[in-house]
Amino acid sequence: MNALEDLGYEALDNFPLSLIDALLTGKPLARPLVLGIDVRNRDFNVDGLLSVLKHLEDDTRYDPQLLFLDCAEDRLVARFSETRRRHPLAPEDAPVVGIRREMQLLPPVRERADFVIDTTQMTPHDLRDELLRWFGSEGNAIMGVTLHSFSFKRGLPSGLDMVFDCRFLRNPHWDPLLREKDGRDDQVADFVRLDERFAPFEGHVLGLMETLLPAFQEEGKTHLSVGFGCTGGKHRSVMMLETVYRALAEKGWQVSKRHRELERMIEEPLSKRGPSS
Repeated sequence: MNALEDLGYEALDNFPLSLIDALLTGKPLARPLVLGIDVRNRDFNVDGLLSVLKHLEDDTRYDPQLLFLDCAEDRLVARFSETRRRHPLAPEDAPVVGIRREMQLLPPVRERADFVIDTTQMTPHDLRDELLRWFGSEGNAIMGVTLHSFSFKRGLPSGLDMVFDCRFLRNPHWDPLLREKDGRDDQVADFVRLDERFAPFEGHVLGLMETLLPAFQEEGKTHLSVGFGCTGGKHRSVMMLETVYRALAEKGWQVSKRHRELERMIEEPLSKRGPSS
């Protein structure tokens, strides 16, 4: 909220949903408005938030955009530990209890978001820089792109605009030295690149992105979600996502990423992990 306020927004944190209508029927604001809304709000509920957003979308006077800040569970637990704060959904329990309740509650909000920023590996300074890129003087003219890696066995992530199937590429799972690594590891990436089909596949995907992203942006789309799937969501899809992420970032696109199965593996005991791709 402080970062957006520094960018010229009128920033109101922890704002009750029930007061939004009254706020907007008052004197028009000279600056763009940002409202911080989360589970701390006394009247917060997912249906209510999405209803308010739909109401604003239907009113031609407003151009609402929803920003969702995401984070892996283990990092959230660490942040609560560092700040010694209680989670509002579990004030009498360990923070992880509230975090898991919140993660069960918010998927419909994340799916509806126009912008998703994964803050897991970010410092506050990193997040401020990311917000500057997205919401600075020219930020709203740039379409946000979120890349997802996932396992087909667990189904497609919700809200994807397009999906690429990476299961035809050679599988690092069958190499004992690579099985426990993931697609962010250089050895895994080199293994996948040795597949003669990888280079053409990479070229076609990047070429398609180069064609489609400007076209979607010209049509007024504010956010695009692209999925990369493989058998277990650990090696090939992750490696391909990282490849596309770097290429799009280098071309100036506002791109974020989420590795769904890697996030799940952080939470699950080793004994419960299934085969990797």
